[in-house]
Amino acid sequence: MKKIMQYEVGEQVEVYLLIKSASRGTASNGKPFLTLMLQDQSGEIEAKLWDVSKEDEGNYIAEKIVRVVGDILNYKGRIQLRIKQIRLAQAHEVPDIAEFVEKAPVPKEAMMEKVTQYIFEMRNPNIQRITRHLLKKHQTAFYEYPAATKNHHEFASGLAYHVVSMLDLAKAIAGLYPSLDQDLLYAGVILHDLGKVIELSGPISTSYTVEGNLLGHISIMVSEISKAAEELDIHGEEVVVLQHIVLSHHGKLEWGSPKPPMIREAEVLHHIDNLDAKMNMLDRVLSRTKPGEYTDRVFALDNRMFYKPTFHQ
Repeated sequence: MKKIMQYEVGEQVEVYLLIKSASRGTASNGKPFLTLMLQDQSGEIEAKLWDVSKEDEGNYIAEKIVRVVGDILNYKGRIQLRIKQIRLAQAHEVPDIAEFVEKAPVPKEAMMEKVTQYIFEMRNPNIQRITRHLLKKHQTAFYEYPAATKNHHEFASGLAYHVVSMLDLAKAIAGLYPSLDQDLLYAGVILHDLGKVIELSGPISTSYTVEGNLLGHISIMVSEISKAAEELDIHGEEVVVLQHIVLSHHGKLEWGSPKPPMIREAEVLHHIDNLDAKMNMLDRVLSRTKPGEYTDRVFALDNRMFYKPTFHQ
């Protein structure tokens, strides 16, 4: 059976999908409707369910699997699913819910091996011990959680995949600029988003936790580093520097960083993070675009469309 992102505009659809999120709105005629984000392993698509009843609102909620009949349309530059029929799937009709969740393209075991190797290469004992301690503490979630609820690496194991990609970038850049502290850069990459295992709810129908909404992953991780240093009886300057790298990795106050980068490695980490996030967004949207055509508008990239040259495979 075709996956949802394999359908083209105008095609008829008859599929089982997981409701990632559902939000209520009111149409211009005063009647309620639901905006559904529906997904399978190929990605997610938005759909509107009009003139909904109270029963519909109770049925069509996050983490429910539905059978949908409809067609694919292009609405103001964005691909949507127009629903003609929808119902809750019966238990015997569909596989485990995990089968509807998009996953990282690299096995967890391979990512674990690579991250372990980068930690092994660290020569500074304080940096290595703090990094190893925190990764061990949150290891299960780190290799299962997405990196975000939307925009980039918003799939199962996306957090680890994002970190592994950034580690490879960090190694290449450190090779070009020997003045960089490689240990600090690697530790910053591994720890910068680790707070998301507390900020986010998990890999299925990901949402923000209470701590995520009230504190955010940056504040969470700064506290985690402090607790780790205390438990390990580490009091060196490395503790404050690691906290600063986490605090500054978004680059600017208006982008969510309480402090701008004020250490060389913090500046590099910010750019590596930004580059990998943007490349992930572009790779995913361009993978669904034919050569010679434009992508949907990418909200997180200034709502731009991107052209796929005809010589691209």
